[in-house]
Amino acid sequence: MVERLSREQARRIAVRSQLLSADRPAGIVETIDALTVVNIEPTAAIAPSADLILWSRLGWPYQPADLARLVEEDRAIFEWGGFYRTMADLPLLRPDMASRPHSREAREWLAANDRFRKDVMAKLRAEGPLRAADIPDTALVSWRSSGWTNNRNSMQLLEMLVLRGEVAISSRDAQGRLFDLAERVYPADATLLSPEDAARERAERRLASFGIARTKSVAQPIEPVDVGEIGVEVEVDDTPGTWRVDAEALEGVDRFAPRTALLSPFDRLVFDRKRLEELFGYEYLLEMYKPAAKRRWGYFALPILHGDRFVGKLDAKADRKAGVLNVFAVHEDSPFDGATSAAVDAEIRDLAQWLGLEVRGLAGG
Repeated sequence: MVERLSREQARRIAVRSQLLSADRPAGIVETIDALTVVNIEPTAAIAPSADLILWSRLGWPYQPADLARLVEEDRAIFEWGGFYRTMADLPLLRPDMASRPHSREAREWLAANDRFRKDVMAKLRAEGPLRAADIPDTALVSWRSSGWTNNRNSMQLLEMLVLRGEVAISSRDAQGRLFDLAERVYPADATLLSPEDAARERAERRLASFGIARTKSVAQPIEPVDVGEIGVEVEVDDTPGTWRVDAEALEGVDRFAPRTALLSPFDRLVFDRKRLEELFGYEYLLEMYKPAAKRRWGYFALPILHGDRFVGKLDAKADRKAGVLNVFAVHEDSPFDGATSAAVDAEIRDLAQWLGLEVRGLAGG
């Protein structure tokens, strides 16, 4: 028989697996290893997404400089496909890298510009790490796109070579990414796995990080949110179909210590909006791409997690020049009781303290 969970149990599995219960992880590498990926989105209305994601797990001990050191010096963390990952996961990505690019258009463009690719690799070998702006455009065929990448040949080629594992992102600074030969960034002794073994282990690790997921969900270009036929099949009350649950998470279903957390809009717990609605009954939309007059919750509103429920959104912005975290609104999905209000206020003050800012606009502050 298929095991059955309450929505509360399913939520607690999801929250605990994403390291958002009271049991905090020990460090950055351990956190990224458990999450498998940490989104890189540099919008800093409050703080860049990766920093918010790590702070929400680790709390005040986390500092962005520590992440930079792990990426640039220790090489324990690397960037691929818009996410930070532990270097231990590199073997799981090698088969995917070998199959890139996936689109026929990109493969044909790369083949037509093989001389351009060789020029770029030679320049990186001689002078790297370099920015895209340092790479001369010697493309024979320009990249055509209806978006911002149109004719941006050097950047487009570097992006493709990173996905292929020939080039790697060596570091980031205020001006953006620096690229280098992958052999200077990645270890040379990475284990070789078959595509099938790598895909299965990635799916297993993904399910462990989510706790509970669908067999099939909305397709994603780099990092899926579904897990296939692994884990334990379960039904969840008041949700259609079946889910897959990590076996270890299922064993610990009744172990849950709640806390309150402010999440990045790009956090993996809220990234799959359909799952978010089905398990948590929570409506969320990132509104920074909307005109101001059409926003309900704010430019970069942070989802507010309280225990195993999302209870609202924080509309705030860091003004580093003035030294303040401006709190424009705390949107309550349902009216907060006193304990919830106190917990949310305390988390906002902790966020401001971590940022080195004073809170402005919060009641009592």
